[in-house]
Amino acid sequence: MDLKDQLKNLFPDHVSEEKPNQENNEPSYWLQDDPIICKYEKRKGKPVTILEGYNGADSDFKKLAKDLKSYLGVGGSFKKETIIIQGDYRDKIMDFLKENGFSVKRVGG
Repeated sequence: MDLKDQLKNLFPDHVSEEKPNQENNEPSYWLQDDPIICKYEKRKGKPVTILEGYNGADSDFKKLAKDLKSYLGVGGSFKKETIIIQGDYRDKIMDFLKENGFSVKRVGG
């Protein structure tokens, strides 16, 4: 006997409010027509990947930055409408963005 059966026995008149299952667990971001610029730089001798050119809401861009950092398992930040990811992860970032429906343009090297 599981918990639902026990609760039904205790409260036979109760109607349960079950939430519909969300089949699509993909993150939803505001998509744009212009491509996001993905470039590589060295700052203080360390490699960084910079994403810029997103013209949606800041909250969506921050959510995208958080998802990218957790996907890659690296650090980074969101400053002045750019995402800075520690390390050279251009290929993985571009694949992640393309899977989520973004168009991406690689700049430099």
